[in-house]
Amino acid sequence: MGRILVIGDIHGGLRALHQIMERAKVTQEDTLIFLGDYVDGWSESPQVIDYLMDLQQKQNCFFIKGNHDELLLDWLEGNTKNFDEKMWFKHGGEATILAYEKVSEATKKQHIGFLKSLLNYYHDDQNRLFIHAGFTNMNGINYEYFPKLFYWDRTLWETALSLDETIAKDSWLYPRRLTLYEEVYIGHTPVTRIGETIPVQKACVWNVDTGAAFKGPLTIMDVNTKEFWQSEPLNELYFNEKGRN
Repeated sequence: MGRILVIGDIHGGLRALHQIMERAKVTQEDTLIFLGDYVDGWSESPQVIDYLMDLQQKQNCFFIKGNHDELLLDWLEGNTKNFDEKMWFKHGGEATILAYEKVSEATKKQHIGFLKSLLNYYHDDQNRLFIHAGFTNMNGINYEYFPKLFYWDRTLWETALSLDETIAKDSWLYPRRLTLYEEVYIGHTPVTRIGETIPVQKACVWNVDTGAAFKGPLTIMDVNTKEFWQSEPLNELYFNEKGRN
């Protein structure tokens, strides 16, 4: 029986993706859950999407939508009316724009289809939630008023990070959002912000974004055993690029 493996934010780092697939010895029996942000940062965003599209033909994959994936979709479709291109450019979009100059219109259309197919989240039969950023509704994902928060929210992680560990889970002081799911797996906010480069658990939340957009590694983790494998730091794999640094 295959493993369930969760993968953090890739941000155009195809070399790192190849490394973690090899180091984790991923087989077609494994189920892969990608937490989003496949693009923006390093120079191979189109190639990452090509790789993922090919991968889903070979094995069971769940692809979650990240905020950077939505930004790319808006740009590819020309939906820039409420789009801050300068801000996107500053936060990794520059490398993506340059990379897509070499991509055919036919391939762009395929990528648009892939980006439109991305999931807001994946909730499994063991009450484990896989989501890019988080959710804000105290009653959970099915009651979220603003679905964009699934890939833009940071308050779930901030709440878990700041939680007083002495508060009992059955106390009325304990954040209700952190009681709804057995485990929540997120990316979006790199753990390098708190000085870490490995997956971090706070309360029921596992943050698997280990800073691949910047100077951290890309991570793949076995959901059941918590064993994980990492690439080399992305700034070493792409030593002549700046990523999102």
